[in-house]
Formats: sequence, structure tokens, C-alpha cells
Amino acid sequence: MLTEHHHHGGERRTVGFVGLGNMGGALAANLVGAGFQVVAHDAAGPARCPSGAQWAPGPADVARAADVVVLSLPDGAVCAKVVRELADAREGRVTHVVDTSTVGVVAARELAGLGPAYVDAPVSGGVAGARGRSLMVMYAGTDEDCARVEPVLAGLSDRGRRVGDRPGQAQALKLANNFLSATALAATSEAVAFGRAAGLDLAVMLEVLNVSSGRSGATAEKFPDEVLTGRYASGFSNTLMAKDVGLYLEESEALSGAAAVAAVTRAVWEAFAAAEPGADFTRIYPFTTGA
Repeated sequence: MLTEHHHHGGERRTVGFVGLGNMGGALAANLVGAGFQVVAHDAAGPARCPSGAQWAPGPADVARAADVVVLSLPDGAVCAKVVRELADAREGRVTHVVDTSTVGVVAARELAGLGPAYVDAPVSGGVAGARGRSLMVMYAGTDEDCARVEPVLAGLSDRGRRVGDRPGQAQALKLANNFLSATALAATSEAVAFGRAAGLDLAVMLEVLNVSSGRSGATAEKFPDEVLTGRYASGFSNTLMAKDVGLYLEESEALSGAAAVAAVTRAVWEAFAAAEPGADFTRIYPFTTGA
């Protein structure tokens, strides 16, 4: 039991986790690997609970076990329901919520008013990034709240950056990131379809694009890793991407008004998600070509 002595008072610190989907499961496993005692819940049941974590039948049970709870949930409405359950739990002890979900600026501001201190902490880098601890955790909150959850943020990934002092700011950056990712992937799909129609080889196109000004996350990672290999297994769905781009468009129209490209990007992703709901988002390439 030597390892136990590295932690305060010989006790391993307990952290709660709600939402064990593709991303949440990987993040919860990272916390276990970082030496936390993890108490986890998912609405789909205990099958998703990572090895080494303790299963909790509901959010209220998580609230009784931990003062910091991490969320990885599909949208703001689900997050609000869970935060209320955490706040209202009998004998609950939750003081801080670290929300890695993508919920948008407005929802993050509302979630911050539900009781527990709220650190807005969305992530980018996909499931592979989560497993490799290279995921980018962008977070925003008060000095005090960020300092309190710092060990938990470090447990989630080796890469993190505080981007603001108010919940909602990290969401704004995450939505901007996903809009750029979605736009690059859709545009690259069209550009590659054009090149292929002209008789170019896909691998050659990627090689040249990646040392040229058209380079992006789509040409550097998504196409080589998922399209060229035919894997199409990034772990992020077109349905979630369409949701994120829709949220970005709605909030950017309200906040900055600059949304001409976003309107086109959203239309493309909504068409793809409607045609093949739940497909890996990298399958936008075959969808674009009509394959």
C-alpha cells in the first residue's frame, strides 16, 4: 500500500463523475490512472463504468461521495438536470462542478447559477486525445474555483489552459474550435472530391496540402487517420457536430453577428446528420461524394 502515502492523510482523494460515453469513459479512466478514487454514474447503466472506478446508482449517490464532480454529458439540458440533482441530494457534499460538456455560452452562465461553484471546462482532441492524455482542456472560472479544481483538471489530461475568469468563456472558445473543425472537414471533403474527379491520388493530395496553405486539422489528422485508412472511427458523431455548429451559429448571430460561413456549415452538417444519424463525423467525406 505504499502508493497510498502519496496522498493526503493516506486517503485517496475522491472525485465524482457523471456521463460515461466515449469521451467521459476515457476521462474517468484518466482520473483513476492519476490516483483518484472515482465514483461514477451513467444513465445507461454500470457497463460503462471504467475499471478501478466505483459505480453509483444515481447523481445523488455521487453527490454524497465527492465534493468535486466532473460532467461529460450531451447537452445543456441534461447538464442542468444533473447539476440540480447534485445540488439537491440529501447529505450531498458537492461544492464544485467541472463541466467538460459542450453546452454553449448561455447554458454555462445558467449552470453557474444553480448552486455548486461551476468551472466551464470543455475539451478538444477526441477520444484518442483523451486516452493519450493530449486532450486540450480549456477552462474558465474564478481564481478560487479554478485553483480548487486544478488537481482534477490535471488528472483529466496533461494539456490545459485557463482561458477566462467567467463560465461561458471556455464554451465560446470550444464552439469556435468546433465550427472551424466542422468547416475545415466539410470544405476539405469537397476539395478532395474535386481533386479525385480530376484524377489525383488522395495520398498525394494530402501530402501536398499538408505543406501548403490549405492545411488544417482535416488534412493533417482526420483525412490521414480516418479517410485514407477507411477506419471512420474518430469516436465523435455527426449528430453531435451538427448540434455544436447549430449552437455556434445561434450564439454567434446573437453575440457578434458574423455568421455567413456558419450558416452554410450548419446546413451541410444538418443534411449529413439527417441522412445518416449517429455516423462518425469523418464520414462526411463519403457523404459529400455521394458514395
